[in-house]
Amino acid sequence: MLRLLTTKKPSIFLVRAYSTTHFSKIHKSAEDAVRDIPSKSKLLVGGFGLCGIPENLIAALNKNTHVKDLTVVSNNAGVTNFGLGLLLQTRQVKRMIASYVGENKEFEKQYLNGDLEVELTPQGTLAERVRAGGSGIPAFYTPTAYGTLIQEGKLPIKYNKEGEVEIYSEPREVREFNGQKYIMEEAITGDYAFVKAWKGDEEGNLIFKGSARNFNPVMAKAAKCTIAEVEEIVPVGSLDPDQIHLPGVYVHRLIKGEKYEKRIEKLTVSNDSEDTESSDSPAAKRRERIVRRAAKEFKDGDYANLGIGMPMAASNYVEPGVTLKLQSENGILGLGPYPRRGQEDPDMINAGKETVTLTVGASTFASDESFSLIRGSHIDTTVLGALQVSSKGDLANWMVPRKMVKGPGGAMDLVAAQNTKVIVTMEHVDKKGNPKIVEDCDLPLTGVQCVDKIITDLCVFEVDGEKGLTLTELADGVTVEEVQQKTACKFHVVDQLATF
Repeated sequence: MLRLLTTKKPSIFLVRAYSTTHFSKIHKSAEDAVRDIPSKSKLLVGGFGLCGIPENLIAALNKNTHVKDLTVVSNNAGVTNFGLGLLLQTRQVKRMIASYVGENKEFEKQYLNGDLEVELTPQGTLAERVRAGGSGIPAFYTPTAYGTLIQEGKLPIKYNKEGEVEIYSEPREVREFNGQKYIMEEAITGDYAFVKAWKGDEEGNLIFKGSARNFNPVMAKAAKCTIAEVEEIVPVGSLDPDQIHLPGVYVHRLIKGEKYEKRIEKLTVSNDSEDTESSDSPAAKRRERIVRRAAKEFKDGDYANLGIGMPMAASNYVEPGVTLKLQSENGILGLGPYPRRGQEDPDMINAGKETVTLTVGASTFASDESFSLIRGSHIDTTVLGALQVSSKGDLANWMVPRKMVKGPGGAMDLVAAQNTKVIVTMEHVDKKGNPKIVEDCDLPLTGVQCVDKIITDLCVFEVDGEKGLTLTELADGVTVEEVQQKTACKFHVVDQLATF
C-alpha cells in the first residue's frame, strides 16, 4: 500500500511505503474463500488439462453440494474424478463453455445424454472472448470457425432424453475484411474466477510456472471476484516487479493451497519402451511412412505447430541441417523432447497433455498470447490429423455427431490463419476401409478450403481450393489405380510422379 504526502508545492509528491492490517486479501482456507459463492454463478476456471488447475478451490466448492446450476468457463473439465470433473459428478454444473471434451467420459456422457449444456468454442476464440471481457471490449471479429456449425448456429448445446437437439448455438454475424470472411464473437465475463499460480505476494501479485500459466491470467482479468490459490505466499516486495505475470489489482482473494496432487494426465518419458504394437506391424509401418514424408516439409528456421500422434512424431525425422522451433498452443515456443524418467514436471506439458521439456531459447506464455501467434500467422506450418478432407481442402477432424465429441480445441484457429501452411497427415482409409478423402465432407467442418497438402500412407496430394486435388507423389509400390480406388473424388495427376 502507498501513502502520498504532498509538500508545499502540490505538484510534487513524496511516496512512502507502509503496511496495513485493516484489509487483507489472504483467506485462511479454500473453504473460507469460496463459502459465499451462490448457485447460478458464472465461474471462470484456469488450467489446461490437469496442468495449472486450481485444485484446492475446486475441491472446496465441490463440498458445497448445495451450490448448483453453475455455468463454468474453462478450456476443458479435467478428468472424471479430478479437477472440474468433480463438479460434473455431483451435478453442480448446468453449462460448460469449453474448447475440449477430450478423454473425460463423464463430460461426454452427460452432454450426449442431455444432462449438461455444452457450448463448444474454439480454444483461441475462448481465450480471446475472455481476454476481451477483461479488457472491456464487448465483441470482436475472427476468421476462426467461419463456415462451420459454430458460424451457422447449428452446434447442439443441449440434447433431450430422446436424443433430439433441444438447444442450438446462436448463429454468428459474418463480415468481410480485405477479402476474407470473419465472424463476430461476444466477450465473456464471469462472477467469480478460480486461478492457480506458483507464487503470490500479500497484495495478490502472481507469478506462474512453465505451461501452468495457460488460461489462468486471462480468467483472472474477466471476473468480478478472482480467487487465486498459490503454492507460496511471500511478503510484499519479495517479487521482482519485472517478473510479475499478473498484477494484484486483478486478484481479490488469495489462499495458500493446503496440498497439491498435481496429477499428470499423460506421463511420457524419453526412455519409455511401451509399444502397443510392434514397430514391424503393418499399421506402424504405414504411420512411419507418413511421418517420414511429412518431415520433409519442414524448412530450416520454421516455426511449426504439430498435432498429437503422427504430426508430433514427424519431428523425430527432421532432415539434417534443419532447425525447427515447435509451438504448443497451451503456451510454449521451443518444445523439446520428452523428459527422462524421474525428471518429468507436471507444470510442463504440451497441448496433448504429455510431459515435455524445453529447448535452449524457449519461452512460455499465456494461452491468449499463444493464439495471437497462431491467428496472426506467425507460425509457418501446422501439421494435424483428419477424419475427412474434401476435394477442395475442407477439413473435418473434431466431431462425429451423437457418437464422438472431442471438441474443436485449437485446430479451428490453426487452420484459419491466412499465411500458415496446413498439412494433413492421415491413413488413406479408415478402419472400415472407407475413403477419408471425399468430394464433400459429411462430418462437421473444422475449416473451409484450408488444407494445402495431404500426406497419406499411399500418396501426396497438393490441394487448391479452386482446382481441387493434384496427385504429386506415390508411396513405394503404390499405383495410381490403387489411389483412385481408395479416393472418393476425382483428382489430377502430374506428368512426372515422384515416389517416397
